[in-house]
Amino acid sequence: MIRKTTLSVYRFILFFSIIFFTKTNFYGQTQTIVPQPLEGLDKLCAGPSFNEYFATFTYVGFPDGTTFEVELSDKLGSFTTPTPTQKLGVVNNSTTQQTIRFSVPTSLAGSDIYSLRIKSSTGSVSTRFKNSSDNTSFAAYYKSYESSFTIFKKNTTAIICSGGSVSLTVDNDTPTVVGSSPETYPNIKYRWYKDDVLIAGQSSKTLAANAPGTYYSQVDYGLCSEPNITSNRVVITSSSSGSAVTVNSSLGNPFCSTGTGTILTSTAGNSYVWKKNGTVINGATTRSINANESGIYTVDVDFGGCVATGTIDLKSNGFAASINVDVDNDNKIAEGESLNVAITTDATTPVFEWYLNNSIISGANTATLNIEKRGTYKVIISQNTGCLASKEFTFRVSLEGESVVTKIANIISLSSNLYNVWDIPSEYKNPETQVIILSSNGDMVVDTVNYQGDWPVPGSLDFKNINPVYYYVIKSGTGEKKGSITVIK
Repeated sequence: MIRKTTLSVYRFILFFSIIFFTKTNFYGQTQTIVPQPLEGLDKLCAGPSFNEYFATFTYVGFPDGTTFEVELSDKLGSFTTPTPTQKLGVVNNSTTQQTIRFSVPTSLAGSDIYSLRIKSSTGSVSTRFKNSSDNTSFAAYYKSYESSFTIFKKNTTAIICSGGSVSLTVDNDTPTVVGSSPETYPNIKYRWYKDDVLIAGQSSKTLAANAPGTYYSQVDYGLCSEPNITSNRVVITSSSSGSAVTVNSSLGNPFCSTGTGTILTSTAGNSYVWKKNGTVINGATTRSINANESGIYTVDVDFGGCVATGTIDLKSNGFAASINVDVDNDNKIAEGESLNVAITTDATTPVFEWYLNNSIISGANTATLNIEKRGTYKVIISQNTGCLASKEFTFRVSLEGESVVTKIANIISLSSNLYNVWDIPSEYKNPETQVIILSSNGDMVVDTVNYQGDWPVPGSLDFKNINPVYYYVIKSGTGEKKGSITVIK
C-alpha cells in the first residue's frame, strides 16, 4: 500500500514538472507576452490606399534571438487556424518591449469579429489585444475597391408597372480592367437601400426593384463600410399602363449630322425594340441607338409588366437635291447629240463636282453639265456652310443603237465623239467578276469588279510615236481570260 502511494506521488511530481517546464525557459523564468491596447484603433480597415498598423507588447522570460509575429484569428474569431499577417518591420525594440509594424493580407475574408495576438518563435502566444473601445473582437477588412460606382447604366430614373420590377445591376463597362468597377472583384458583397433604409437579405450585384422609391447600392465592408463607396441613386416611379416614353436626340431635332449621326435615347426600362418608319431595326435593342437618316423612329419599352411606346419624327438639317436623269438605267443619246443634266437643290451656297469614269471633269462646277460622251458619270453636291453635308448621284450615258458586245475587243479607237472605250460582254459585268488591265510596263491601270466598260478615262493615255498596248485579265466563275488591247487614235 505504501509503495503504491509513493508511485502516485512520483507521477504527480513528474506531471507538475512537465506543466511547469512548458511555461518557463531553461533558466526557470516564465515566458510572458502582454499586449498593449491598440490606441486610437477600433478596427482594421485596410485597402490599396492604406494598409499599415502597429502592435505594441511587453515580454519577459525569452531567450536571446526570439522573434515575434502578429497573428489574426479566422473570420469567426478563432485562433485554431489563424490568419497570417505581413511583418513590415520592428520599431521601439528593447529587451522588454517591442512594436511590430504589419499589414493585413489583400485576400482577407472580411469580418466584424476578428481578434489579434502575438506569437513568439518559441511557441508562446499572448492574450488577445484590446482595441481603443476595450474590445477583443473588432472589424478587419481589406477594401479592394474604394471609389464610387454606378448602377443601372448610370440612369437616374425608371418606371415600373403594377406587379412588375426593374433590374438594378452594378455597372461594369470595362470588365477586363480590374478595379474599374467593384463588379471586377467577384467576392465583394453589396448593401441595397430603398429610401435610405437598408433592404434586408440583398447582397448580390443585382436587385429586382418592385416598388416605387429611391434606390442605391453600397459596397458591404461591414463596420468598415464607407458612404463614399456608394452608387448613383435611381428614382423609380409606378404606372399601371407604362408611361409616355420620351425619345431625345443628342444633336437636337432637326439635327446636323457630322457623319456619325445623332444618338436617340429613350426613357429607361427593362428592354427596348426600335423601329424606323414602322419597320423593326435589326439589332436595335438597347436604350440608345445611332441614327443617320431622317424618319419616324419609335421604341417599345418594357417597364416590367407593361409596355409603352415613344416616338420622334427625326429631321436632318441637311439639304434636298434631285437630278433630271435616270440613275437606275442607261441614258441613251445619239451620236452628234448631247444630254443636258441639271441638279435642283436647296443647299446653301452649294459646290458641284462632276466626274466621268471616276475622274473629275475640269471646269465642271455648276448645277448643269452638257454631256456628249458615253461613260459613267457622278456629281457630288456639297453644303460647306452651316450644317456640313453632301449628296451624290451616279448615272450612265450610252450610245443609242449601240450594238450589244458579244466578244472581247483587242482594238479600241478614240476617234469617236462619244469617246470609245474598251467594253466587255454583259455576262462579265457583275460583282463576281474581276477585271485587271496592265500597261506594257506592268503597271496596274484597272483592278476592279463589276466593270462597266468605262476605261480608258479621257486624257489618261499618253501617245508617243506608237500605239500603246495593254493587257487584260478577266477572272469569272467560268474561268480566266487573258489578252491584249491596242489603243489607236
